[in-house]
Amino acid sequence: MLEYLAHILEKISFLHLNALLILGLALFGGVVGGRIFQKLRIPQVVGYIIIGIVIGHSGFKLINDDIIKALDPFTYFALGLIGFMVGGELKKEVFKKYGRQLIYILLCEGIAPFILVTIFAGIAGSILFSPSPFIWALALLLGAIASATDPATTTSVLKEYKTRGPLTSTILGIVALDDGLALLLFAIASSIASILIGQGHAIGNILHALYEIGGAIGIGIVSGLFLSNTLRRYVEKEKILVFSIGMVLLITGLSLAAGVSMLLAVMTLGVVTVNTIPKKSKEAFSLVEGFAPPIYVLFFVLVGAKLQLDHMTKPVLCLVFIYLVCGMGGKAIGSKIGAHISKAATSVKKYLPFSLFSQAGIAIGLSILAAHHFPANIGNTLIVIIAATTFITQLLGPSFTKLAVTKAQETGLNITEEDILQNAKAGDFMDKNPPLIYENTKLSDILETFSKYDNLYYPVIDKEKRLRGIITIEGIRQTFLETGVGGLILAHDLMEPVHASAHADMPMPEVKDVLNRHDTEYLPIVDVSGRIEGFIEKKKLNKIISTKILELEKQAASLETT
Repeated sequence: MLEYLAHILEKISFLHLNALLILGLALFGGVVGGRIFQKLRIPQVVGYIIIGIVIGHSGFKLINDDIIKALDPFTYFALGLIGFMVGGELKKEVFKKYGRQLIYILLCEGIAPFILVTIFAGIAGSILFSPSPFIWALALLLGAIASATDPATTTSVLKEYKTRGPLTSTILGIVALDDGLALLLFAIASSIASILIGQGHAIGNILHALYEIGGAIGIGIVSGLFLSNTLRRYVEKEKILVFSIGMVLLITGLSLAAGVSMLLAVMTLGVVTVNTIPKKSKEAFSLVEGFAPPIYVLFFVLVGAKLQLDHMTKPVLCLVFIYLVCGMGGKAIGSKIGAHISKAATSVKKYLPFSLFSQAGIAIGLSILAAHHFPANIGNTLIVIIAATTFITQLLGPSFTKLAVTKAQETGLNITEEDILQNAKAGDFMDKNPPLIYENTKLSDILETFSKYDNLYYPVIDKEKRLRGIITIEGIRQTFLETGVGGLILAHDLMEPVHASAHADMPMPEVKDVLNRHDTEYLPIVDVSGRIEGFIEKKKLNKIISTKILELEKQAASLETT
């Protein structure tokens, strides 16, 4: 039955399904897959990749080479957004606090896998095939690529679990700087590999690598300054979003056209923007983050769709195993050594070694680059090994990263007002025992009630505790000014009509919407019969939310000393 279904789907793939249908299928399937894996307590990104595998090369082949090639610009756009957001995390405060620490860890976690993979892949390749310069050229290139860490997958996990703390800051700093180191090591490795197989010149290759890195940083700095000056002039959210996305697209395309590191360029764009206009950039990054989720889902689905799991031979599988063990082991050993040398926080020393396993964009990109510059027996083998190991690290990496930040107690500390309200109900935030005033209460008793509480709004009820109206401090003041105090004044005479109310089970996002829509500072909470159950004042609600966020910030800051 499964073979018959696969045959039908293979036939369907030749009907040249249009790009919109493919994108819709990838997005919908990715979200479903991500949700299933999230229920299993596995990071969603793994689900996105699995769905990509199912509909891609190694599955039902609904997405073929032509479609993947046609969607390359979309993939670059996604990488550009990811790089921009990662750069936005590198604030100057982070550099001041972790700068020395980041450099030590970066060098150790990058160079250790480079050395281990090169040595063991070279020895194993010489045994499996035969000792030759080609084997050691391949080993050098594999070692250089092993130094890279995928920022997209890693930051996706951190965002999903809303992490904050020294481990999170260190991870973000490393994955942002890691690609630059990987490019430099790859340039050195490719120069030596070219000499080993008798092609190319070392100086020329090194100069080209310096051009890629320096050119990317230069483009990023200039574009970052331009974007910052542009954003200063606007307050409209739509324009801020359009300028930000437009600049990411422009720099992505310009970098590809100039032949420089695209990821490094957009990361530099993010770094310059966030440090030039810290307050304004906060809104820009928030808007881009809200725009990006569908792009991220499609990107990871396409990563899975590209993987070809059927090009495996026993010698290649052996090299895959060595690459994985030495690469992941080198990352773990190197980052641990770097953390101890730099005297990092305890959580960084203990858990950073488990946080840097994911590989994708830069690793695949470097393997493709190598395939263009080196003979087929090196280039093709390299692509197959990196494709296979990418698949495995993309499955293992997110789970290990989640384990690390969970053990470091940094999950759930990077939340916003929307996060706090998302799954809450009115009953969770209402004052369950608000000061109530019966409608026949005298003015003297009302004033005595005012003296006991700091509320600005007081519900007026009847004998059955049904809501009748509202008395406000401002309303009382106006009454005194306009009529003076004379005669018998009851609560019924002072109360104002209530324009909106809610029930205890109403979701908090809806409560906020009601408050904003009616432009009111309070909201009585009543049951189906109109009896009052609680009361929400907008001012007190905002105070509760601000206090909660400050508590989480203090909790994250306390992790620095542990």
